[in-house]
Amino acid sequence: MALPQAKSTPEDEDLLFRLLRQLDLAPDASQRATAGALGISLGRLNALLRSAAEAGLIKISERSGPDRRQRFAYALTARGAAAKIRLTDQFLARKFAEYDALHAELTGATSGLAPFKYRTKLMQNNLAPIPELYVSYDSAQKLKVDAADLVSWDLTPRQICDLELLMNGGFNPLKGFLTEADYDGVVENMRLADGALWPMPINLDVSDEFAEKLEIGQDIALRDQEGVILATMTVTDRWVPNKAREAEKVFGANDDAHPAVNYLHNHAGNVYLGGPVTGIQQPVHYDFRARRDTPNELRAYFRKLGWRRVVAFQTRNPLHRAHQELTFRAAKEAQANLLIHPVVGMTKPGDVDHFTRVRCYEAVLDKYPSSTTTMSLLNLAMRMAGPREAVWHGLIRKNHGCTHFIVGRDHAGPGKNSQGEDFYGPYDAQDLFREHAEEMGIEMVDFKHMVWVQERAQYEPMDEIEDKDNVTILNISGTELRRRLAEGLEIPEWFSFPEVVKELRRTKPPRSKQGFTVFFTGFSGSGKSTIANALMVKLMEMGGRPVTLLDGDIVRKNLSSELGFSKEHRDLNIRRIGYVASEITKNGGIAICAPIAPYATTRRAVREDIEQFGAFIEVHVATSIEECERRDRKGLYKLAREGKIKEFTGISDPYDVPQNPELSVETENVDVDNCAHQVLLKLESMGLIAAE
Repeated sequence: MALPQAKSTPEDEDLLFRLLRQLDLAPDASQRATAGALGISLGRLNALLRSAAEAGLIKISERSGPDRRQRFAYALTARGAAAKIRLTDQFLARKFAEYDALHAELTGATSGLAPFKYRTKLMQNNLAPIPELYVSYDSAQKLKVDAADLVSWDLTPRQICDLELLMNGGFNPLKGFLTEADYDGVVENMRLADGALWPMPINLDVSDEFAEKLEIGQDIALRDQEGVILATMTVTDRWVPNKAREAEKVFGANDDAHPAVNYLHNHAGNVYLGGPVTGIQQPVHYDFRARRDTPNELRAYFRKLGWRRVVAFQTRNPLHRAHQELTFRAAKEAQANLLIHPVVGMTKPGDVDHFTRVRCYEAVLDKYPSSTTTMSLLNLAMRMAGPREAVWHGLIRKNHGCTHFIVGRDHAGPGKNSQGEDFYGPYDAQDLFREHAEEMGIEMVDFKHMVWVQERAQYEPMDEIEDKDNVTILNISGTELRRRLAEGLEIPEWFSFPEVVKELRRTKPPRSKQGFTVFFTGFSGSGKSTIANALMVKLMEMGGRPVTLLDGDIVRKNLSSELGFSKEHRDLNIRRIGYVASEITKNGGIAICAPIAPYATTRRAVREDIEQFGAFIEVHVATSIEECERRDRKGLYKLAREGKIKEFTGISDPYDVPQNPELSVETENVDVDNCAHQVLLKLESMGLIAAE
């Protein structure tokens, strides 16, 4: 029989699909039992098995035993598992078309169901199971053994989030990482190559070195950060993307102030890989396991409770009273049950960590009626892509069994661009979602801007208050909330629940009790280390928090002794310093760093790592290169001028002058004590140290 790689008939492909499915379900069955299940002769089965083995779809091995009819064992390869997923779609599409034609012949009208153009269209019922990319348990155990010999890629945290939702059906109709044709369609017009709506590129970005080792058609193993094989992937496409174009089309601007654009240019690999994925096992989560549900687990839950209409509430922030009122109103408006569905994957840098947020959610969950409300956690890596993200979130919630979705004002917006303006208009996300809602098969519920009306002691939608001039309207912005938490000020009970405030104060004590990092940067010989030492002594004299100095020379000696001075090694050295500083900051200490840190991109990455846990204060020691060379206490500039030191910052290697440091200090004709005191005054003004 002809296999899919050659020209084949639908009947051939149906038979191949049934064979692969049977071997997946019953890999230890005898040939006679397998032939009987397929309804074909033993001779035809043997020919089919040989063809499948030659195509690399199955692996045949001998096994010992008295029964000669069971002397062979069969297992799907990674390629065979991927082919089974593809053939499943084709089989379902043909059967759907046959059913529609039969219905028309018998009744004179079509079935009324949507044409099976995309796999999502099969799921008109939000409670029916959706396809996953996992193989059976037995096949997974065999695939693990085979995959151990494959070339492996260690997934990044974002890629693990993407892979999990690919495998469990959260990203349906995707069957793997996007091919180049799919990627181009998604970037340009939010469409896969077959025309299906999909707004977000989902690609496996890898390094140039890794990509060079691969051949098209090769299978690779995808591992988590501990080396566990989660899936295999058949590489069908490999290309270098136009990232500037991707940024413009997907995020609206090629502006590094956007966190996803910054990630795209400064963290993502240079090469994209595309191809089908075969799931072996889910990523392991040790936190809040009872709250984590796959799309099919949620659908089964809704099915069990008889929930036909479900409205999902997307959040990456703690829930306050306004959110509760909003969700109550949304559920009532949609006549639906409520799914609180917070994101616990990667969100915007600086957001409250998901451990704190989930504790906040659980603290107020009893404020909701348990018979009509549930909560589940979504391990999604957000892109903060505004309008496109809203459509993406809608498709994901549709896959999780929801019929309605709350779309907020400036939904998934990243904040301000480099010009200080919002990346997206306040209602752009709602407009784009509304445009595609019918095709997606999920209805939008508008996010209402809820405010507290003091005289009536209740929350009301701002645009529905007719007597605005005669009542007192109160609201606390996110910025104001953070200020009150940072300064230990009162947070009124009308704004948030005491249980939520308690959890937030546990994680975010007043700034004068938080850890922080002071990061000095400047040329060699600028005075960084000297000022850093003076600052360390002054902070230790004040007491209250442990102080650690991470001087460039000290770190080079004790933490990075094997590194040279290439750009790659300099970046690695600074990232190591940043990692140590982030741990110190997280645990309430003060880290003082004093490397040269010549590259702005690396300094920004360190800032993002540290600001998850506390404040980051960049201090530019703005001593001129001429003054540093005049001082030249170590004789390094002289050696650099003579060409004896290569890649020396300021001479033969660039220095990116900080554009917006928290503080810039001049050291020429200024004593060290004064410079250190300037830093102290800055820390005091930021509330990081208590005023004397």
